[in-house]
Amino acid sequence: MSKVVLKAKNRQKYGSAESRRIRRSGRIPAVIYGRSGKSLSIDLDSSEFSKSTKGISESTILKIEVEDKSFDAFVKGTQRNIIDGKILHIDFYEVESGVVLRAKVVLVLSGNPIGVREGGMLETPSHEIEVECLPKDLPERIEIDISNLRANQSFYVRDIKLAQGVKLLSNPDQVIALVKFAKAEASTAAATETAEAAPAAAATAAAADKKAPADKK
Repeated sequence: MSKVVLKAKNRQKYGSAESRRIRRSGRIPAVIYGRSGKSLSIDLDSSEFSKSTKGISESTILKIEVEDKSFDAFVKGTQRNIIDGKILHIDFYEVESGVVLRAKVVLVLSGNPIGVREGGMLETPSHEIEVECLPKDLPERIEIDISNLRANQSFYVRDIKLAQGVKLLSNPDQVIALVKFAKAEASTAAATETAEAAPAAAATAAAADKKAPADKK
């Protein structure tokens, strides 16, 4: 996949009033944060950003051109309007060629697990992992085939086959996907309810037995 290129303008004025003015003009205020702690305030065309970045993951490295300079960076975070979902602000993190970085990579699951076809229920508690690598080795996403996952089996972070040069930082024992056998759970629940109801029924019967002689007098 070719690198996405975004055109941006250097932002000279700051503050909430200026940010609102930028948004009204159809652009998005943003900041590029560098490894040295320095930052550059910019703004981008809203429509161009949405169109160019559609379908990319958070670990996709973008090329941002600001006047006569260019930066390789990925989206570190976005602030959105809670009502209409429009992007209000973007934080970019600059990456340098040859310098190791840490990033979160999206997990994409594929396949219909055997356990699900046998009546189980699929749960996916984790949707991303954190890795460390050079920018050139950073995967945009990691695809995992869970077709062979059976009932009462789990797929862990440690089961992921990472490319050479990519180091795992997430907990290897973290569960990515698991299949619970629904029928077994239903049977267990029914047995538990029966066991819990038995003492109550016994107590009711005992109370009735104690009360019976008094009623006869």
